[in-house]
Amino acid sequence: MNPTPTPPTPTHPPNPARGAAGTGVWSGSWVAERLGVELAGDDTLPGLLGLALRRNPKRAHLLVSNVLGKHVPQSPAVVYGHGVALGRRVRELLGDEEAVAAVVLGYAETATGLGHSVADGLHLAPYLHSTRRPVTGVARAGGFEESHSHATSHLLLPEDPALLVGDGPLVLVDDEFSTGNTVLNTIRDLHERYPRRRYVVVALVDMRSPADAARLADFADEIGARVDLVAAASGTVRLPAGVLEKGRALVARHESGVAPTDGATEADSATTAENTTAVGPTGQADVTAAENATEAHGFPTADGAPVARHEPAAPGGPGGGATVAPTDGATEADSATAVENTTESDGAPAGAVGRFGAGASEPVAPERTDRGRAAGRIELRWPHGLPDGGRHGFTPAHRARLERALPAMAARVAEALPADARRVLVLGFEELMYAPLRLARELEQVVTAEVRYSTTTRSPVLAVDDPGYAIRSRIVFPAHDDPADGPGERYAYNVAGGGFDAVVAVVDSAADTPELHAPDGLLARLGEHTPHVLLAVVPSYVPEPLYVPASCEERSAMLSEPLRGPAFSSYAPDEVGWLLQDLSDVTLEAPTEEREEAIQSGGAHYAESLPVEYQPSEQYQELFHEALDASAVRLARAVGVVTETVIAESSPRPVLVSLARAGTPVGVLMRRWARFRHGLDLPHYAVSIVRGRGIDANALRWLAAHHDPRDVVFVDGWTGKGAITRELADALREFEESDGITGFDPEIAVLADPGSCVRTYGTREDFLIPSACLNSTVSGLISRTVLRADLVGPHDYHGAKFYRELAGSDLSVAFLDAVSARFSEVADPVAAAVKELAAADRTPSWAGWAAVERISEEYGIHDVNLVKPGVGETTRVLLRRVPWKILARAGAGADLEHVRLLAEQRGVPVEEVDELPYTCVGLIHPKYTRGATGVDGRAVTV
Repeated sequence: MNPTPTPPTPTHPPNPARGAAGTGVWSGSWVAERLGVELAGDDTLPGLLGLALRRNPKRAHLLVSNVLGKHVPQSPAVVYGHGVALGRRVRELLGDEEAVAAVVLGYAETATGLGHSVADGLHLAPYLHSTRRPVTGVARAGGFEESHSHATSHLLLPEDPALLVGDGPLVLVDDEFSTGNTVLNTIRDLHERYPRRRYVVVALVDMRSPADAARLADFADEIGARVDLVAAASGTVRLPAGVLEKGRALVARHESGVAPTDGATEADSATTAENTTAVGPTGQADVTAAENATEAHGFPTADGAPVARHEPAAPGGPGGGATVAPTDGATEADSATAVENTTESDGAPAGAVGRFGAGASEPVAPERTDRGRAAGRIELRWPHGLPDGGRHGFTPAHRARLERALPAMAARVAEALPADARRVLVLGFEELMYAPLRLARELEQVVTAEVRYSTTTRSPVLAVDDPGYAIRSRIVFPAHDDPADGPGERYAYNVAGGGFDAVVAVVDSAADTPELHAPDGLLARLGEHTPHVLLAVVPSYVPEPLYVPASCEERSAMLSEPLRGPAFSSYAPDEVGWLLQDLSDVTLEAPTEEREEAIQSGGAHYAESLPVEYQPSEQYQELFHEALDASAVRLARAVGVVTETVIAESSPRPVLVSLARAGTPVGVLMRRWARFRHGLDLPHYAVSIVRGRGIDANALRWLAAHHDPRDVVFVDGWTGKGAITRELADALREFEESDGITGFDPEIAVLADPGSCVRTYGTREDFLIPSACLNSTVSGLISRTVLRADLVGPHDYHGAKFYRELAGSDLSVAFLDAVSARFSEVADPVAAAVKELAAADRTPSWAGWAAVERISEEYGIHDVNLVKPGVGETTRVLLRRVPWKILARAGAGADLEHVRLLAEQRGVPVEEVDELPYTCVGLIHPKYTRGATGVDGRAVTV
């Protein structure tokens, strides 16, 4: 369906900016005159937007919003009001029923606060914003690129992995919708992972060209989803030819200090702007001339009126009270209550101000600005455990909790302000926009001073002190949050020369670093332009780890890296990682008769020991090679079908997790097919699952810590009666309840599903899979998995052995190579089969389970666990258990030659049965003891 634009509403929140300094000069005229850039569209656009020049090689101009609160200090009521109004329009568009199911996604860094405000207007929707800050222990749920940006990579790091899952509308919020590339990249990435029927794109301004609008419409048709657009205003930016080169040249001239003054030509004049905000060799900004220039005309307020420059008060002058943390041994009542009153007449601190924020509770001396004043700390008392924003998700419950806490926090900020402050700026920090905005909005309602709000930014923009230019001044300081992309400059625009009597800097605790307090840091830079600098630190919210073991030793054991060949298994290291512990040095093997008696008597579980490895005779090995030659094409086709089905229906980049050990060769083959057909290098791990004991929970914890659980696809070789399918579903349900980790899908992908137990399979035929013919020598020389209390602790992986001594008999890689060599000849049949399968009804019928129950009763066994249906399971009975008899479907041919040979070697009868739903069924001897006899009267032996 084509995007459905929503017409702009005629009603806007009050007091949008109306040009510079009330002079009637549009704050985009300077750029428009010099570059020929034109802004065309709604009449409200000049009030919403100004223009500036980017210091960015990808785009010359920057649309500077007057109502976003990023580059232009603005009334917090105006900033918040625009976002909430857009959110209400989205709710009207969707209706309450769809609004309840919606999720709002904002863009870092510029639109994080706007997206939050839109979510508030929707009222019912959770909120998440993208981030450029990786967070250890939080799995990435997606990401995308912002092609024109100075910092392109966005991460999605929700605390709740299910936040982006669901069919409800996804509301994407950005400050401007210029080309649509960012939105296209986002929807493309998320739609592959979490497809949905509807998207709503929200922006303050929609500035796309007709070609860009058509591109989005075509994309919506392509993915079969509805895309709606909601914007406060719309228009286009008309760019003349060569604008990028002209913009670069203009920026270069200004940064070199050669640019025109009023009335002069570009060629013969020098600017006042970059002389007043020139960046020196240290990366610091000198903004003294900008302040002097502002005395004449001031900077714009919310209603466009000029602001007279307010001279700073003398040090030690009268000030309002500040909430100051107590010094050593003092109580709150004993502590000084005014930041300025705690300094002596020469500006020296009279007492220490307590550090506020995560991991920093000891009192420290107040920071000092270059003017000699201390930057006082405000103890906000942010609610414990309340997220500082939407980096990891922010729910309606979080919003309600914040609303309750805001009045008290704003009162603490008001107490800290100087009593004579007439103009106050609350300055947020990059992605941390919402918390400072809400504090500023609340403060605006309780103080008589004029309150403005803006934030620092990573975005490099040229500053020009001209009424027709949107960025009048620039403060430059080093990054102070240890960014993942390394150190660099950061900026605060239109703060210097803004006439602010006090600036309240609000940062999160991750940014409360020595760089923040350094002589060239943000606090010192602010202190050069305002008499009072206050710092409020919001604790950085980091989600609790998905699983926290009791000690560092347990954590190390639980999260140890997967074992890989050749140290563990004969597979190449990139083919599979084993989430197991190596028990190769432990004697675990027991005679088959002893194991069977112990298992059936209840004295032991089958997973507590290992059978003695079957050593195939020369005749049996010949049968294996003949079976492999005969079935390689059929196997390759089934591998292709199941892999293509997984990629199409589960995840475009699945994480293959095979159930050791029968699933492991299949997982390796699926990985090889994905590389052969799609060039994908899929992760593949093997984990243990034990009937009656469940799946290895520690392996799941490792997977959840390293991958999105929703990308995990469990793989097994074949289904019998579906016991492992049920076991996995039950185990994952218990795991979600115990660990709170969601997203793992209990659906198993199998090569063959003769029992009709799963939806994802390569075939439902019951045929010979040669990897079932042998034990470890076709499975990387790895034993069946072991779970025994004296060997496997609560924080250990399940165990297994690596039979290095059997290397001379190993056929594992030969089996894989024989099948993958046939991939090219089955590519076309696979494509046709996948299409047929996609249209077929693949609902499991559990026919195999019903047949097993019938056979159990008909043969007087009365225990479905002793009935093993299918070629693969029957082979296991003959190799690892004490078989009683084999049921073979009448007329079964070559698929059963190896079964007949094994049965003959073990003295087990083969009984042909009409209308058997499987090719064969293996029956374990019921009520076995070592004195039990078979039907021929002989003792059953190996």
